[in-house]
Amino acid sequence: MRTPVTRAVTLAAGLSVAAALAAFHLVFEIPAGLPSSAQAQSPQPAAAPPTVTVAPPVRREIVEWREFAGRFEPSAAVEIRGRVVGHLASIDVEDGALVEAGQLLFTIDPRPYRAALDEARAQLASAAAQVELADLELNRAEQLVSSSAVSQSTLDQRRQQKKAADAARALAEASVSSAEIDLGFTDIRAPFAGRVSNRRLDIGALVSDGAILTTLVALDPLYFVFDISEQDLLAYRQAAESGTLPLLYDRRIAVEARGQADRDWPHKGTVDFVDNRLEAGAGTLRARAVIANADDAVIPGQFGHVRLPFSGSYAAMLVPETALTTDQADRAVFTVAEDGTVASARVQLGPRQDDGLRIVRSGLDPEDRVVVGGLMRVRAGQKVTTQTAEAEPRAAALAPIPAN
Repeated sequence: MRTPVTRAVTLAAGLSVAAALAAFHLVFEIPAGLPSSAQAQSPQPAAAPPTVTVAPPVRREIVEWREFAGRFEPSAAVEIRGRVVGHLASIDVEDGALVEAGQLLFTIDPRPYRAALDEARAQLASAAAQVELADLELNRAEQLVSSSAVSQSTLDQRRQQKKAADAARALAEASVSSAEIDLGFTDIRAPFAGRVSNRRLDIGALVSDGAILTTLVALDPLYFVFDISEQDLLAYRQAAESGTLPLLYDRRIAVEARGQADRDWPHKGTVDFVDNRLEAGAGTLRARAVIANADDAVIPGQFGHVRLPFSGSYAAMLVPETALTTDQADRAVFTVAEDGTVASARVQLGPRQDDGLRIVRSGLDPEDRVVVGGLMRVRAGQKVTTQTAEAEPRAAALAPIPAN
Protein backbone atom coordinates (compact mmCIF):
# COMPACT_ATOMS: atom_id res chain seq x y z
CA MET A 1 0.00 0.00 0.00
CA ARG A 2 1.33 3.40 -1.07
CA THR A 3 1.78 6.00 1.56
CA PRO A 4 0.29 9.51 1.22
CA VAL A 5 3.81 10.87 0.67
CA THR A 6 4.42 8.56 -2.35
CA ARG A 7 1.15 9.51 -4.00
CA ALA A 8 1.96 13.16 -3.63
CA VAL A 9 5.40 12.77 -5.29
CA THR A 10 3.94 10.85 -8.26
CA LEU A 11 1.25 13.41 -8.83
CA ALA A 12 3.77 16.24 -8.80
CA ALA A 13 6.00 14.52 -11.38
CA GLY A 14 3.07 13.99 -13.75
CA LEU A 15 2.06 17.61 -13.54
CA SER A 16 5.61 18.70 -14.38
CA VAL A 17 5.76 16.55 -17.58
CA ALA A 18 2.39 17.86 -18.75
CA ALA A 19 3.51 21.42 -18.24
CA ALA A 20 6.71 20.86 -20.23
CA LEU A 21 4.84 19.36 -23.21
CA ALA A 22 2.43 22.26 -23.27
CA ALA A 23 5.26 24.77 -23.31
CA PHE A 24 7.03 22.90 -26.22
CA HIS A 25 3.82 22.94 -28.25
CA LEU A 26 3.46 26.69 -27.80
CA VAL A 27 7.06 27.43 -28.87
CA PHE A 28 7.33 24.99 -31.87
CA GLU A 29 3.80 25.01 -33.15
CA ILE A 30 3.47 23.72 -36.80
CA PRO A 31 1.29 25.92 -39.00
CA ALA A 32 -2.10 24.49 -39.66
CA GLY A 33 -3.09 23.27 -43.14
CA LEU A 34 0.27 21.84 -44.22
CA PRO A 35 0.42 18.19 -45.27
CA SER A 36 2.51 15.87 -43.20
CA SER A 37 5.17 15.35 -46.01
CA ALA A 38 5.73 19.10 -46.33
CA GLN A 39 6.41 19.34 -42.56
CA ALA A 40 9.87 17.78 -43.21
CA GLN A 41 10.98 19.73 -46.32
CA SER A 42 10.09 22.73 -48.50
CA PRO A 43 8.79 22.27 -52.14
CA GLN A 44 11.42 22.13 -55.06
CA PRO A 45 11.01 24.23 -58.27
CA ALA A 46 10.49 22.34 -61.61
CA ALA A 47 13.76 21.61 -63.64
CA ALA A 48 14.31 23.75 -66.74
CA PRO A 49 14.48 21.86 -70.09
CA PRO A 50 18.07 21.23 -71.31
CA THR A 51 19.54 23.42 -74.03
CA VAL A 52 20.75 21.72 -77.24
CA THR A 53 22.32 22.95 -80.46
CA VAL A 54 20.41 22.26 -83.66
CA ALA A 55 21.24 22.73 -87.34
CA PRO A 56 19.49 21.91 -90.61
CA PRO A 57 21.03 19.24 -92.87
CA VAL A 58 23.76 20.51 -95.21
CA ARG A 59 22.95 20.56 -98.93
CA ARG A 60 25.94 20.16 -101.23
CA GLU A 61 26.98 18.94 -104.67
CA ILE A 62 29.30 16.00 -104.02
CA VAL A 63 30.95 12.99 -105.62
CA GLU A 64 31.03 9.78 -103.61
CA TRP A 65 34.51 8.31 -103.21
CA ARG A 66 35.70 5.01 -101.80
CA GLU A 67 39.15 4.50 -100.34
CA PHE A 68 41.48 1.54 -100.80
CA ALA A 69 44.76 0.79 -99.08
CA GLY A 70 47.79 -0.18 -101.12
CA ARG A 71 51.43 0.48 -101.86
CA PHE A 72 53.34 2.85 -104.11
CA GLU A 73 55.64 0.94 -106.46
CA PRO A 74 58.12 2.06 -109.12
CA SER A 75 56.79 2.09 -112.66
CA ALA A 76 60.04 0.44 -113.76
CA ALA A 77 62.75 -1.37 -111.81
CA VAL A 78 65.83 -3.17 -113.12
CA GLU A 79 69.00 -4.75 -111.85
CA ILE A 80 72.04 -3.23 -113.53
CA ARG A 81 74.29 -6.15 -114.45
CA GLY A 82 77.51 -6.57 -116.33
CA ARG A 83 77.10 -8.16 -119.75
CA VAL A 84 80.77 -8.77 -120.48
CA VAL A 85 83.63 -10.11 -118.36
CA GLY A 86 86.32 -7.72 -117.25
CA HIS A 87 87.71 -5.60 -114.46
CA LEU A 88 85.67 -2.63 -113.24
CA ALA A 89 87.59 0.40 -114.49
CA SER A 90 85.45 3.24 -113.08
CA ILE A 91 82.30 4.02 -111.13
CA ASP A 92 80.68 7.04 -112.73
CA VAL A 93 77.70 7.59 -110.40
CA GLU A 94 77.32 8.17 -106.69
CA ASP A 95 75.34 5.76 -104.54
CA GLY A 96 71.66 6.71 -104.39
CA ALA A 97 71.94 9.42 -107.05
CA LEU A 98 69.29 10.52 -109.51
CA VAL A 99 70.26 9.64 -113.08
CA GLU A 100 68.97 10.43 -116.54
CA ALA A 101 68.27 7.94 -119.31
CA GLY A 102 71.52 7.01 -121.06
CA GLN A 103 73.77 8.37 -118.30
CA LEU A 104 77.05 6.46 -117.79
CA LEU A 105 77.04 4.44 -114.57
CA PHE A 106 80.02 2.05 -114.72
CA THR A 107 82.91 1.30 -117.07
CA ILE A 108 84.48 -2.13 -117.54
CA ASP A 109 88.07 -2.16 -118.85
CA PRO A 110 87.48 -1.74 -122.61
CA ARG A 111 91.00 -2.53 -123.88
CA PRO A 112 90.55 -6.28 -124.53
CA TYR A 113 87.32 -5.61 -126.40
CA ARG A 114 88.79 -2.78 -128.40
CA ALA A 115 91.61 -5.12 -129.48
CA ALA A 116 89.06 -7.79 -130.42
CA LEU A 117 87.20 -5.22 -132.51
CA ASP A 118 90.40 -4.23 -134.33
CA GLU A 119 91.09 -7.89 -135.07
CA ALA A 120 87.57 -8.40 -136.40
CA ARG A 121 87.89 -5.37 -138.63
CA ALA A 122 91.17 -6.69 -140.01
CA GLN A 123 89.54 -10.02 -140.78
CA LEU A 124 86.73 -8.15 -142.51
CA ALA A 125 89.24 -6.30 -144.66
CA SER A 126 90.90 -9.61 -145.61
CA ALA A 127 87.55 -11.14 -146.46
CA ALA A 128 86.64 -8.12 -148.57
CA ALA A 129 89.92 -8.55 -150.50
CA GLN A 130 89.11 -12.20 -151.13
CA VAL A 131 85.74 -11.17 -152.49
CA GLU A 132 87.38 -8.72 -154.92
CA LEU A 133 89.78 -11.42 -156.14
CA ALA A 134 86.96 -13.91 -156.54
CA ASP A 135 85.00 -11.33 -158.55
CA LEU A 136 87.94 -10.75 -160.92
CA GLU A 137 88.57 -14.46 -161.51
CA LEU A 138 84.89 -15.16 -162.06
CA ASN A 139 84.57 -12.33 -164.59
CA ARG A 140 87.69 -13.54 -166.45
CA ALA A 141 86.42 -17.11 -166.55
CA GLU A 142 83.05 -16.01 -167.89
CA GLN A 143 84.77 -14.11 -170.73
CA LEU A 144 87.09 -16.98 -171.65
CA VAL A 145 84.61 -19.82 -171.48
CA SER A 146 82.93 -18.63 -174.70
CA SER A 147 86.19 -19.10 -176.64
CA SER A 148 86.85 -22.46 -174.98
CA ALA A 149 89.99 -21.03 -173.35
CA VAL A 150 88.54 -21.99 -169.97
CA SER A 151 86.56 -25.14 -169.31
CA GLN A 152 83.10 -25.18 -167.88
CA SER A 153 84.39 -26.89 -164.74
CA THR A 154 86.83 -24.03 -164.16
CA LEU A 155 83.97 -21.54 -164.46
CA ASP A 156 81.99 -23.53 -161.91
CA GLN A 157 84.98 -23.43 -159.58
CA ARG A 158 85.22 -19.68 -159.86
CA ARG A 159 81.55 -19.30 -159.05
CA GLN A 160 81.90 -21.42 -155.93
CA GLN A 161 84.98 -19.45 -154.87
CA LYS A 162 82.96 -16.26 -155.24
CA LYS A 163 80.19 -17.63 -153.00
CA ALA A 164 82.72 -18.76 -150.39
CA ALA A 165 84.37 -15.34 -150.41
CA ASP A 166 81.00 -13.63 -149.97
CA ALA A 167 80.20 -15.93 -147.03
CA ALA A 168 83.58 -15.24 -145.44
CA ARG A 169 82.99 -11.50 -145.76
CA ALA A 170 79.52 -11.84 -144.17
CA LEU A 171 81.07 -13.82 -141.31
CA ALA A 172 83.73 -11.15 -140.83
CA GLU A 173 81.07 -8.44 -140.81
CA ALA A 174 79.15 -10.35 -138.11
CA SER A 175 82.34 -10.66 -136.08
CA VAL A 176 82.85 -6.91 -136.32
CA SER A 177 79.25 -6.30 -135.17
CA SER A 178 79.71 -8.70 -132.26
CA ALA A 179 82.95 -7.04 -131.21
CA GLU A 180 81.35 -3.60 -131.41
CA ILE A 181 78.47 -4.78 -129.18
CA ASP A 182 80.88 -6.24 -126.63
CA LEU A 183 82.88 -3.05 -126.62
CA GLY A 184 79.67 -1.07 -126.14
CA PHE A 185 78.78 -3.24 -123.13
CA THR A 186 81.90 -2.03 -121.34
CA ASP A 187 80.03 1.28 -120.85
CA ILE A 188 77.08 0.51 -118.58
CA ARG A 189 74.38 3.18 -118.91
CA ALA A 190 71.01 3.87 -117.30
CA PRO A 191 68.15 2.48 -119.43
CA PHE A 192 65.72 5.09 -118.04
CA ALA A 193 65.63 8.01 -115.62
CA GLY A 194 65.38 7.22 -111.93
CA ARG A 195 67.39 6.67 -108.78
CA VAL A 196 70.17 4.11 -108.35
CA SER A 197 70.90 2.08 -105.26
CA ASN A 198 74.36 1.53 -103.79
CA ARG A 199 77.11 -0.14 -105.81
CA ARG A 200 77.76 -3.84 -105.29
CA LEU A 201 81.37 -3.92 -106.57
CA ASP A 202 84.36 -1.62 -106.24
CA ILE A 203 86.91 -0.43 -108.80
CA GLY A 204 89.26 -3.23 -109.80
CA ALA A 205 86.84 -6.02 -109.04
CA LEU A 206 86.34 -8.68 -111.70
CA VAL A 207 82.89 -8.34 -113.23
CA SER A 208 81.63 -11.72 -114.32
CA ASP A 209 78.99 -12.10 -117.00
CA GLY A 210 75.66 -11.24 -115.34
CA ALA A 211 77.14 -9.84 -112.11
CA ILE A 212 74.85 -7.28 -110.45
CA LEU A 213 76.35 -3.82 -110.04
CA THR A 214 73.38 -1.85 -108.65
CA THR A 215 69.62 -1.42 -109.08
CA LEU A 216 67.63 1.37 -110.70
CA VAL A 217 64.00 2.38 -110.11
CA ALA A 218 61.85 4.92 -111.94
CA LEU A 219 60.31 7.62 -109.73
CA ASP A 220 57.99 9.49 -112.07
CA PRO A 221 55.42 8.24 -112.63
CA LEU A 222 54.80 5.71 -109.88
CA TYR A 223 52.35 2.85 -109.69
CA PHE A 224 49.85 2.50 -106.87
CA VAL A 225 48.78 -1.13 -106.52
CA PHE A 226 45.63 -1.96 -104.55
CA ASP A 227 42.86 -4.54 -104.26
CA ILE A 228 39.12 -3.97 -104.85
CA SER A 229 36.67 -6.20 -103.01
CA GLU A 230 33.96 -8.03 -104.94
CA GLN A 231 31.28 -5.88 -103.27
CA ASP A 232 33.01 -2.65 -104.31
CA LEU A 233 33.56 -4.04 -107.80
CA LEU A 234 29.86 -4.75 -108.25
CA ALA A 235 28.95 -1.30 -106.90
CA TYR A 236 31.31 0.39 -109.35
CA ARG A 237 30.07 -1.63 -112.31
CA GLN A 238 26.49 -0.71 -111.44
CA ALA A 239 27.39 2.99 -111.34
CA ALA A 240 29.36 2.72 -114.60
CA GLU A 241 26.49 0.99 -116.39
CA SER A 242 24.25 3.92 -115.50
CA GLY A 243 26.54 6.16 -117.55
CA THR A 244 27.85 8.35 -114.73
CA LEU A 245 31.35 6.78 -114.61
CA PRO A 246 33.90 5.37 -117.09
CA LEU A 247 33.87 1.63 -117.58
CA LEU A 248 36.30 -0.38 -115.46
CA TYR A 249 38.69 -1.31 -118.30
CA ASP A 250 38.59 2.03 -120.15
CA ARG A 251 41.76 3.37 -118.44
CA ARG A 252 39.96 6.68 -117.81
CA ILE A 253 39.09 6.34 -114.12
CA ALA A 254 40.54 9.37 -112.33
CA VAL A 255 41.96 8.67 -108.87
CA GLU A 256 43.54 10.58 -106.01
CA ALA A 257 46.19 9.17 -103.69
CA ARG A 258 47.92 10.12 -100.47
CA GLY A 259 50.68 8.80 -98.26
CA GLN A 260 50.41 7.79 -94.65
CA ALA A 261 51.30 11.29 -93.44
CA ASP A 262 49.07 13.24 -95.86
CA ARG A 263 45.78 14.71 -94.70
CA ASP A 264 44.47 15.70 -98.12
CA TRP A 265 44.87 13.97 -101.52
CA PRO A 266 47.87 15.63 -103.21
CA HIS A 267 48.64 12.96 -105.84
CA LYS A 268 46.55 12.60 -109.00
CA GLY A 269 46.45 9.80 -111.54
CA THR A 270 44.37 7.30 -113.50
CA VAL A 271 43.73 3.58 -113.30
CA ASP A 272 45.75 1.92 -116.09
CA PHE A 273 45.36 -1.78 -115.22
CA VAL A 274 42.66 -4.01 -113.76
CA ASP A 275 43.29 -7.74 -113.51
CA ASN A 276 41.20 -10.23 -115.46
CA ARG A 277 39.89 -12.25 -112.52
CA LEU A 278 39.25 -12.19 -108.78
CA GLU A 279 41.74 -13.82 -106.44
CA ALA A 280 40.15 -17.11 -105.44
CA GLY A 281 41.09 -17.00 -101.77
CA ALA A 282 40.69 -13.30 -101.01
CA GLY A 283 37.79 -12.45 -103.32
CA THR A 284 39.55 -9.26 -104.46
CA LEU A 285 40.56 -7.83 -107.81
CA ARG A 286 44.04 -6.41 -108.29
CA ALA A 287 44.17 -2.91 -109.82
CA ARG A 288 46.90 -0.38 -110.53
CA ALA A 289 46.92 3.38 -110.93
CA VAL A 290 49.58 5.58 -112.53
CA ILE A 291 50.42 8.46 -110.16
CA ALA A 292 52.45 11.54 -111.09
CA ASN A 293 55.47 12.09 -108.81
CA ALA A 294 57.38 14.94 -110.42
CA ASP A 295 58.58 16.36 -107.10
CA ASP A 296 59.73 12.94 -105.76
CA ALA A 297 57.41 13.38 -102.77
CA VAL A 298 56.72 9.64 -102.61
CA ILE A 299 59.34 6.92 -102.20
CA PRO A 300 58.60 3.58 -103.90
CA GLY A 301 57.49 1.04 -101.35
CA GLN A 302 55.44 3.46 -99.21
CA PHE A 303 52.00 2.43 -98.00
CA GLY A 304 49.14 4.79 -98.76
CA HIS A 305 45.53 5.13 -99.81
CA VAL A 306 43.83 5.77 -103.11
CA ARG A 307 40.25 6.82 -103.68
CA LEU A 308 38.03 6.25 -106.71
CA PRO A 309 34.79 8.06 -107.62
CA PHE A 310 31.80 5.76 -107.17
CA SER A 311 29.17 8.24 -108.38
CA GLY A 312 28.70 11.26 -110.55
CA SER A 313 28.15 14.70 -109.06
CA TYR A 314 24.75 15.05 -107.34
CA ALA A 315 23.01 17.14 -104.65
CA ALA A 316 23.37 15.36 -101.31
CA MET A 317 22.08 15.94 -97.80
CA LEU A 318 24.67 15.66 -95.01
CA VAL A 319 24.84 15.84 -91.22
CA PRO A 320 27.85 15.93 -88.87
CA GLU A 321 29.22 12.52 -87.99
CA THR A 322 28.98 13.51 -84.32
CA ALA A 323 25.19 13.94 -84.62
CA LEU A 324 24.63 10.23 -85.31
CA THR A 325 23.31 7.86 -82.65
CA THR A 326 22.51 4.17 -82.59
CA ASP A 327 18.91 2.93 -82.52
CA GLN A 328 19.20 -0.81 -81.96
CA ALA A 329 20.81 -2.05 -85.19
CA ASP A 330 20.10 1.19 -87.10
CA ARG A 331 21.66 4.63 -87.15
CA ALA A 332 19.57 7.64 -86.15
CA VAL A 333 19.64 11.34 -85.38
CA PHE A 334 17.65 13.43 -82.91
CA THR A 335 15.39 16.10 -84.39
CA VAL A 336 13.52 18.86 -82.57
CA ALA A 337 9.97 19.89 -83.52
CA GLU A 338 8.70 23.47 -83.41
CA ASP A 339 7.28 22.93 -79.90
CA GLY A 340 10.67 21.76 -78.63
CA THR A 341 9.88 18.02 -78.53
CA VAL A 342 12.77 15.68 -79.35
CA ALA A 343 12.21 12.78 -81.76
CA SER A 344 14.53 10.03 -83.01
CA ALA A 345 14.72 9.64 -86.80
CA ARG A 346 16.28 6.54 -88.36
CA VAL A 347 18.45 7.34 -91.37
CA GLN A 348 20.12 5.52 -94.24
CA LEU A 349 23.73 6.66 -94.51
CA GLY A 350 26.28 7.01 -97.28
CA PRO A 351 30.06 7.49 -97.13
CA ARG A 352 31.75 9.82 -94.65
CA GLN A 353 33.29 13.03 -96.00
CA ASP A 354 36.70 14.44 -95.13
CA ASP A 355 35.21 17.48 -93.37
CA GLY A 356 33.38 15.41 -90.75
CA LEU A 357 30.01 15.26 -92.54
CA ARG A 358 28.13 12.07 -93.42
CA ILE A 359 25.85 11.56 -96.40
CA VAL A 360 22.21 10.84 -95.48
CA ARG A 361 20.41 8.97 -98.24
CA SER A 362 16.97 8.89 -96.57
CA GLY A 363 15.20 9.56 -93.27
CA LEU A 364 15.53 13.36 -93.12
CA ASP A 365 13.87 16.35 -94.74
CA PRO A 366 15.82 19.50 -95.65
CA GLU A 367 13.87 21.58 -93.11
CA ASP A 368 14.46 19.21 -90.14
CA ARG A 369 16.33 20.60 -87.15
CA VAL A 370 19.00 18.06 -86.23
CA VAL A 371 20.57 18.00 -82.78
CA VAL A 372 24.31 18.54 -83.34
CA GLY A 373 25.29 19.48 -79.77
CA GLY A 374 24.17 18.25 -76.35
CA LEU A 375 23.15 14.74 -77.44
CA MET A 376 23.99 13.28 -74.04
CA ARG A 377 21.35 15.46 -72.38
CA VAL A 378 18.34 14.50 -74.52
CA ARG A 379 16.06 11.55 -75.20
CA ALA A 380 13.10 11.01 -77.51
CA GLY A 381 9.91 12.68 -76.30
CA GLN A 382 11.73 15.20 -74.09
CA LYS A 383 11.21 18.95 -74.25
CA VAL A 384 14.33 21.02 -74.94
CA THR A 385 15.44 24.55 -75.52
CA THR A 386 17.26 25.06 -78.82
CA GLN A 387 19.98 27.28 -80.14
CA THR A 388 20.81 27.24 -83.86
CA ALA A 389 24.27 26.64 -85.33
CA GLU A 390 25.76 25.85 -88.74
CA ALA A 391 26.53 22.18 -89.27
CA GLU A 392 29.49 22.55 -91.63
CA PRO A 393 31.87 24.57 -89.39
CA ARG A 394 30.93 22.43 -86.39
CA ALA A 395 31.61 19.20 -88.28
CA ALA A 396 34.94 20.50 -89.58
CA ALA A 397 36.03 21.47 -86.08
CA LEU A 398 35.20 18.02 -84.74
CA ALA A 399 36.50 16.03 -87.73
CA PRO A 400 39.32 13.71 -86.60
CA ILE A 401 42.74 13.99 -88.23
CA PRO A 402 43.59 10.80 -90.19
CA ALA A 403 46.09 8.59 -88.38
CA ASN A 404 49.61 8.52 -89.68
